[in-house]
Amino acid sequence: MTGHAQHLKLPKLELLRRALFITLGAVLVSVGLEIFLVPNHIIDGGIVGISIMVSHLTGLPLGIFLFLLNLPFLVLGYKQIGKTFAMSTLYGVSVMSLGTFLLHPVPPLTEEYFLASIFGGVILGIGVGIVIRFGGSLDGTEIIAILFNKRLPFSVGEIVMFFNLFILGSAGFVFGWDRAMYSLVAYYIAYKMIDITMEGFEESKAVWIISEESREIGSAIMDRLGRGVTYLHGEGGFSGGQKRIIFCVITRLEEAKMKSIVQELDPVAFLAVGNIHDVKGGRFKKRDIH
Repeated sequence: MTGHAQHLKLPKLELLRRALFITLGAVLVSVGLEIFLVPNHIIDGGIVGISIMVSHLTGLPLGIFLFLLNLPFLVLGYKQIGKTFAMSTLYGVSVMSLGTFLLHPVPPLTEEYFLASIFGGVILGIGVGIVIRFGGSLDGTEIIAILFNKRLPFSVGEIVMFFNLFILGSAGFVFGWDRAMYSLVAYYIAYKMIDITMEGFEESKAVWIISEESREIGSAIMDRLGRGVTYLHGEGGFSGGQKRIIFCVITRLEEAKMKSIVQELDPVAFLAVGNIHDVKGGRFKKRDIH
């Protein structure tokens, strides 16, 4: 096979991989909605929450509103979010809408509201997280927020939060205030599960170390953790002296060992650790320690 043929084939394989995972995520969201949340009158935030309430008030299938209410925002935000993201989102929303329609006759697994909130939130969050991780979305709320962000002095996150608080509060008038509180529980769990799904359980952490023993600490990190380090050069704000800064990326499971290495070699070293969502390229892959 020629290199040119391989080059043509790779995008198709990536497209297929993306479609499979977006399908999986959208199906999981359909399960979370129709098997746990919707039968117990518990809603999620965003367009999904509005769709659940409108479906309940009109008696029409949920899938119709999931598709129709998302569609205008996809059209409006097409130029803002790009063709690939728009098409991935349209596909994901279509699968989710069809999934809720097919699963609607299936009886709920539990009628206990608290259990429905927990398991519905977990499954919903995993599904949404998978879709986002593979380049799509299942809700037009973020698109609305991006459009409003250009005209209002609020961040996208703040606008999304405002929308969702309004929608979850509206559930109190439609389904009763106890269901609104259960909806808040489900929404919070789904929100946390989205983060876990996107970052993975073995999330990465960025580490910055400022020490007079930077060379020794850097060597120990490479020898004992098998991680590469980068030396940055900085200047102290108060002293004006030159500082050598160690930068490296580790996993959450290596954080304790990293801290013990620094403590052992320089107890007064400055150490900062932060969460990072994604790592690509470079030499992040751990090398074997002999």
